[in-house]
Amino acid sequence: MDTTPITLIAGLGNPGGEYERTRHNVGFWLADRWANALNTRFTPDKSFFGDLAKARFGGRQLWLLKPSTYMNRSGQAVAALARFYKIPVEEVLVVHDELDLLAGQVRCKRGGGHAGHNGLRDIQACLGSPDFLRLRVGIGHPRRLGLQQGVADFVLHPPRQEEQLVIDKSLDRIDAVMTLLLDGQISKAVTQLHRDEPPTDP
Repeated sequence: MDTTPITLIAGLGNPGGEYERTRHNVGFWLADRWANALNTRFTPDKSFFGDLAKARFGGRQLWLLKPSTYMNRSGQAVAALARFYKIPVEEVLVVHDELDLLAGQVRCKRGGGHAGHNGLRDIQACLGSPDFLRLRVGIGHPRRLGLQQGVADFVLHPPRQEEQLVIDKSLDRIDAVMTLLLDGQISKAVTQLHRDEPPTDP
């Protein structure tokens, strides 16, 4: 059973106003929510190639990071912070969008491949290990949604209104298990996430 507390939360996305509401920025959305919940705020930090916030939780120091390197260089920021503060890879939580999950679905797992996600690919390469925790937030796939958009175009556009509502509800469900995840009570968090997940069409 995984009981490793989390020290570094990295939400993935692309910097800049033109990307702010796009599907690829789901990780940024959750990072902003958690910073607010933890009574902290992000400030730019060039040393760590991103926007950084720090907070206290359960007597421990937490770091929240939004890389400003663009998605395909996310590992530069995550690895720089992890190495400077000597944060083990097992204490890193990466939040990212997931094409292979329908909007509204959430999955959490440790390790595994990157499934073509450029942010995960770079983090895995820069950390030298796949053994960080991943929080996968479903955004759907254009083919499953009956769209002719290419994947790259799809992730760099905002969700449709009905999709946004479902994604926002999935982020609410993640917020509800934030303390479990940060405490390393991953199994309990996953059970609650799955229990509260709405049914999806086949």
